[in-house]
Amino acid sequence: MWLRPTAYCHRFLSKKVQLLSNSSNVFIKANSFSINNDTFPTNADVVVCGGGVMGAAVAYHLALAGWGDRTILIESSRFGGGTTWHASGLIGAFKPSTAQIKLAQDSIALYKELEKKGLPTGWKQCGSLSLARTGDRMTVFRRMKALSISHNIECHLVTPDEAKELCPMLKVDDLYGGLWIPGDGVGDPYQICLTLLEEAVRMGVRTYENCRLLRVKSSNEKISSVETSRGSIDCKYFINCTGFWARSVGKLSEPYVKVPLHPVEHYYLHTKVIPGLDPMTPVVRDLDGYVYFRENAGRILAGGFEPVAKPVFEDGLIPENPNDRYLPPDWDHFHGLFEQMLHRMPALRNATLERLCNGPESFSPDCKWIVGEAPEIRNYFVAAGMKTIGISAAGGVGRATAELITRGIASLDLYELDVTRFLGLHNNRKFLRDRVREVPGMHYALQYPHHEFKTGRNLRMSPIYPKLREAGAVFGQVMGYERPTWFQSSNEFEMDSLDSSKKYKIAYTNTFMKPPWFGHVEKEYAACRETIGLSDYSSFTKIDLWSNGLEVVDFLQYLCSNDVDVPVGSIIHTGMQNYRGGYENDCSLARITHNHYFMIAPTIQQTRCKYWLKRHLPADGSVAVSDVTSAYTAICIMGPGTRQLLSELTDTDLNPKNFPFFTFKELDVGLANGIRTMNLTHTGELGYVLYIPNEFALHVYTRLIEVGEKYKLRHAGYYATRALRVEKFYAFWGQDLDTFTTPLECGRAWRVKFDKGVNFIGRDALLKQRDTGVTRQYVQLLLNDHDPDIDAWCWGGEPIYRNGQYCGMTTTTGYGFTFKKQVCLGFVQNLDSKGVARTVTNQYILSGDYEVDIAGIKYHAKCHLHSPNLPTKFPDQERDSYHATRGQLQST
Repeated sequence: MWLRPTAYCHRFLSKKVQLLSNSSNVFIKANSFSINNDTFPTNADVVVCGGGVMGAAVAYHLALAGWGDRTILIESSRFGGGTTWHASGLIGAFKPSTAQIKLAQDSIALYKELEKKGLPTGWKQCGSLSLARTGDRMTVFRRMKALSISHNIECHLVTPDEAKELCPMLKVDDLYGGLWIPGDGVGDPYQICLTLLEEAVRMGVRTYENCRLLRVKSSNEKISSVETSRGSIDCKYFINCTGFWARSVGKLSEPYVKVPLHPVEHYYLHTKVIPGLDPMTPVVRDLDGYVYFRENAGRILAGGFEPVAKPVFEDGLIPENPNDRYLPPDWDHFHGLFEQMLHRMPALRNATLERLCNGPESFSPDCKWIVGEAPEIRNYFVAAGMKTIGISAAGGVGRATAELITRGIASLDLYELDVTRFLGLHNNRKFLRDRVREVPGMHYALQYPHHEFKTGRNLRMSPIYPKLREAGAVFGQVMGYERPTWFQSSNEFEMDSLDSSKKYKIAYTNTFMKPPWFGHVEKEYAACRETIGLSDYSSFTKIDLWSNGLEVVDFLQYLCSNDVDVPVGSIIHTGMQNYRGGYENDCSLARITHNHYFMIAPTIQQTRCKYWLKRHLPADGSVAVSDVTSAYTAICIMGPGTRQLLSELTDTDLNPKNFPFFTFKELDVGLANGIRTMNLTHTGELGYVLYIPNEFALHVYTRLIEVGEKYKLRHAGYYATRALRVEKFYAFWGQDLDTFTTPLECGRAWRVKFDKGVNFIGRDALLKQRDTGVTRQYVQLLLNDHDPDIDAWCWGGEPIYRNGQYCGMTTTTGYGFTFKKQVCLGFVQNLDSKGVARTVTNQYILSGDYEVDIAGIKYHAKCHLHSPNLPTKFPDQERDSYHATRGQLQST
């Protein structure tokens, strides 16, 4: 029977050597190469900080790339002594995003390769079995099964009885089914760490234990040296692989590097040996119970991710001494997971408990890994935040990080994991403490579309936020900004379940079918198309760029693929490409004066685009850049009545001849002045975006509402404007556009001005692609036989089939209220029998018969390279002007 929790002692740290690995000689073997008695080096090209599995993987891949003798790895204590030695060792290929899936697959391939060479990793391909207690979870599994073809992952849907056959110890009478992935497995994190280190050392990497980092130094905002307890090392690159110390290590530089992580308690339950336990027992994940199980040397190792986690080390100081760092178990807190373990695997009641390990783990505020070059200091890289599954990430992230250093660019798009996705607010310790209470539970929780966090809310709010709330706004959060998603009256709203005293409404979807907000969004959409819709665009990134002379023009011409040397008052939409032609930024530029531009970029680009600009600024300081995102409230009014409305509030002639589409003017509106006004909407509708100095925002908003009443003005949230853009086939940065997608692949070749006389970044790559042709094409698909009332909806990531053959994936999806159909945007390829993409043409795209697979059901779709013209209710004299310039309208 189970031992009573109070009947045993958790202080097993004195036996650490035995616990680190099933083979004690591995630990001894580590000492033979980890203790470096050479004179401590004074210079190196690369310093890797952190001797866990992530640091070991980075060092290994640097050595593979030929940088072994140029790399030093330092560790403040013993190698593998952080979170590596107590990790669960689960290695699964399916992850929440394409990038993470690819990185995990790289890790599995690496461990298999090492095992073939006779190098120990503990890799065991026992497969994984995920269980579903609800119909919605089975929908997730069906979607994963459909998606598996995109990533070449073998998986199978199983019934409860088939799940019982795969793992006889399971209780299955309350299950809907499961998902069996035979290629998944487990590994020994400590063995993997030591093997990678040993191989790295064999290829020239120098390693130093008991070498504490004291300071990271930079010169001209670029890494110059590191100071350690054993001496200083001049270096060109520094990589922060210090796990849950990564945030603290980030503070050892000036300026300090923000690595938003916070530790929480994390539990691993170990039984003693169970006679007859099959060593190939699969990893079992009971996701709805938030728990998992695996076989470990004849024992059961079980753990979980509780819905409400318990933060630790809230003062920000994580002890170096393991005796202070590893915490006694809180059985009261663990009780909920413990009950779920006994429920799902009743045989555990007859097992003998060996120990409950409370080994803290750190999580990022969005439950994603953190990789890439820090925006604060050039050549400072981060690889941390792997949220308990470091060995699943290590092989792939180590390779990608090494590529960034040795080649300057990774072979995989990492934008969603990039450290530049954060702002300073995300590194606030109190924010992190609150946010990580809910983040670990996301690991296993049902992830419905458009997930919203409940913690860390009401951080960034526009001055009109209280008025929007009174109008019934239901808020989403993006980059810490509260953004209305839709509007509904107070009697239709249920208070936030976490805190009923809150006066604001948090957006929710909570289904994979027709969403609960559909009716509200439909009305808002109709207002934008037929009368007037008003949206808060305040979260958009806003940047001023200027110079004394025309240096800012030359600077932007070099960064932008479009020709930005346009007349004063013009607006130009442009991409900023990288050297392979992919999008680093997608923005609008309004030319305020001959030497002053106003940039509007996607909300999620606030850190990233500033970083890109900063990296390329002229060394002489001739160009100035200022982030004015928080200085302006942005209000968009869209619809056929907008010109009449705004005309009542300004003395400026708004006739299209005086203020045409895609131009900029500074207006007086109401009693306010200096309103930066753009004659565009980012949704394709007639209208204006008003960038209002914050002190005037409430006044301008109030006047718009008062005068707009007679024009049937209605508030419109993000979901309505998103639906408008999806129908009009506008690409979204971060969904459709990324660092690998080029303008030629997404129908924007006409925005690339090869002949503007400037060798802009990415020009050579785009010229080459223009000559050789593209291997994928951005398309719009309208589903023909899909019933939105009873069928599962497409939410992005669905496989696309052409003539019965897999050809791509959807990216952005939505409901087209004018089409009255589901609309999918995505990329189509021409894949040969080996999966290699061949050149595609418009004729190839349009000649196929298409289907989209939604949770295992294929729906026929009509394919378009240009969105069909939608009927408009614009005044006759404006319709021709609108259609003539519609191609310039853009998505932000």
